[in-house]
Amino acid sequence: AAPPPPGAPAPSATPAAAPPPAASAEAPPPAGEGPEAAASPCPADMVFVDGTFCPKVARTCVYKEYDPINHIELCHKFEHKTTCLEPEEKRAFCIDKYEYPNREGAHPPWMVSWFDGQATCGSLGKRLCYASEWITACEGPERTPFPYGWERDNTACNIDNWFIDPGLGKMYSKDPAVSSAELERLDQSVPSGALPRCVSGYGVHDLTGNFDEWVTSDFPPEDKSEWAGLKGGAWGHVRNACRPMTTSHPPSFTYYFISFRCCKDPEGRAPYVPARGQKAPPVPPADRAPLPKVERPAGPSKTKVPAQRRSR
Repeated sequence: AAPPPPGAPAPSATPAAAPPPAASAEAPPPAGEGPEAAASPCPADMVFVDGTFCPKVARTCVYKEYDPINHIELCHKFEHKTTCLEPEEKRAFCIDKYEYPNREGAHPPWMVSWFDGQATCGSLGKRLCYASEWITACEGPERTPFPYGWERDNTACNIDNWFIDPGLGKMYSKDPAVSSAELERLDQSVPSGALPRCVSGYGVHDLTGNFDEWVTSDFPPEDKSEWAGLKGGAWGHVRNACRPMTTSHPPSFTYYFISFRCCKDPEGRAPYVPARGQKAPPVPPADRAPLPKVERPAGPSKTKVPAQRRSR
């Protein structure tokens, strides 16, 4: 529903008598990996994001599309500049490297509500991410509109797949055999981490596309979502960028392409308390997101939805 890692520190000076160190052709490891990760205040399977969030940004879109089906505008290309219009806010948090269950190669759960995600994260000593944390992780240190840069790229993340019309009666069936078969027919996801370029500047994978992700909103409540929201879009031709958030569904809503990832306050740091958002209700910790056993999913479409070169 989501930003290259900073360069490695310069090598320390060597004694005059010693030969200079050989130049390395290797790229610096992504954030959350390498020797510096040992000192991270986050668990090993999470990325430590230590940056700033801009509450309101200004960007110039140079290639815009209006989607008449979903009544939304998609920007395919931005000028390489982001202007922050309000004071920046400090954000320091831990975020899962992948969508839940936070394992490379895994298939995230589907048909989960905000309550299911919050309870499951709670059972691991974590919580759902706040929207501003999710955006910060997605935009990366360079504050780009897509996790991978300035232009929409359906070869980087799993997006722009052709729509498969869902059978709602089958999808919400109480018969597991019926619902599972329909969910597999609709499933155009890829395993977590399958697309190596779908990674933000902080080293967080699959933030845009694949599955829509529940977050807790720390913005003033709007529409039906109350204290919740959905980030990143799913695998379709929708607003798969870092900033947009879907607020048209209540926290109890479930759907075939909705999942989540977890966040956590860093060890030894004060918990983040939003100043503007509606307070979310407490949810008892419990594993409420069983992983599906997927055998023959539809998979991404062989061709992608082309961008319509027109604007409203």
